[in-house]
Amino acid sequence: VTMNDDEDDDDDGNGIRYNRIVLYKTAFYSFYMPVALAMLLADVKDEEAFRVAEDILLDMGNYFQIQDDFLDCFGDPAVTGKIGTDIEDNKCSWLIVQALRKSTPEQRQILKTCYGSHKPDEVAKVKALYKTLDLETLFCDFENTSYQRIHDKINAVSVLPGEVFAQFLGLIFKRKK
Repeated sequence: VTMNDDEDDDDDGNGIRYNRIVLYKTAFYSFYMPVALAMLLADVKDEEAFRVAEDILLDMGNYFQIQDDFLDCFGDPAVTGKIGTDIEDNKCSWLIVQALRKSTPEQRQILKTCYGSHKPDEVAKVKALYKTLDLETLFCDFENTSYQRIHDKINAVSVLPGEVFAQFLGLIFKRKK
């Protein structure tokens, strides 16, 4: 999903479209549904267990997708194994939503002109603006806060083995690829 689809709900950086993408593309599809299916196959019938799993895994999926968006721009291609193209592809990513939230009218004009461009100098302008807006620090704060919140949820689990969720979280926390 790109930033210039028919909907205008992210033009001011409110994140509505982004949050929907994350919820349905990553959090449900990649995190909650596989675990819920495994729980069904294991004959788990406790509705509270499904609710707890959903709460933890949707939060974890949200964290994972934001981390993925960050790595697309700031990750080392030698480590991630790919060259990120979210800017060139005009992707609706966490970074652009945050940039729209934090930008001045002049900075917003740079984003409108350069975001979605395949010209290296315009991509560089967007990345420089991300640095000016200190999105790396914003992400690091988000990452640490998310980890602590999810960790606290896992520690409060009594209807499921929390170790499984802790292992998932351990795999993605501060990942580099």
